[in-house]
Amino acid sequence: MNKFVRSLLGQTGLLVAFATTVATTFASSSVQAQSAAPAASAAAPAAAAGAKSVETKVAMCIGCHGIPGYQATFPEIHRVPMISGQSAKYIVSALNAYKAGERKHPTMRGIGGGMSEQDMAEVADWYASQAKPAVAEKPSREPSAQVAALLQKAACTSCHGANFSKPVDPAYPKIAGQHADYLFVALKSYKNEPNNVVGRSNGVMGGIAKQFTNAELKALAQYVGSLDSEMQVKPQSRFR
Repeated sequence: MNKFVRSLLGQTGLLVAFATTVATTFASSSVQAQSAAPAASAAAPAAAAGAKSVETKVAMCIGCHGIPGYQATFPEIHRVPMISGQSAKYIVSALNAYKAGERKHPTMRGIGGGMSEQDMAEVADWYASQAKPAVAEKPSREPSAQVAALLQKAACTSCHGANFSKPVDPAYPKIAGQHADYLFVALKSYKNEPNNVVGRSNGVMGGIAKQFTNAELKALAQYVGSLDSEMQVKPQSRFR
């Protein structure tokens, strides 16, 4: 009898041990599965967000730069510049200038200030990829004698290159065909360098712009803005 009881208890112990092991293994697997499920669920939106990251970043730009004829009101009314087709390195340089306060524009400083270097590079590459066919090295129209003299004095092609569209350094902008009213406002801004509210801080451009009256700067802007351009305003209604 005692042998039977001991045998029965031994078998029961084995069954209990086996059941405990199975239960523990099952519970562990359930916890791992539950932990993995949220991670997998989080990974999918993260991957989707990564795929749309450039569109998300550019979405804050298209409300001004993606609308033909859209005008800004600071520091005076003018069309916002065309940036589709502009060189990527220049766009990054301009955004950093706004971020650092070297260019004083409240909206653009707010936008630039919230962008990382990667953000700037992705946005710049996106806009640079939208260039129109390259323009010829010779301007599509000749300047008047007055404007020719102003261009020679300003030495614009020494930085902005042939036809004002082949900058000697991609950090310099293409300006051929850019909106004339924007060019005029930009040129005047370099004359306001010491101002804490408006203006742009650039030693080279400041020295050039200060040589001219506003009427002369307008004549320069109107001629350069009348040329064929590699830039354009590419409408973007919305991103899905």
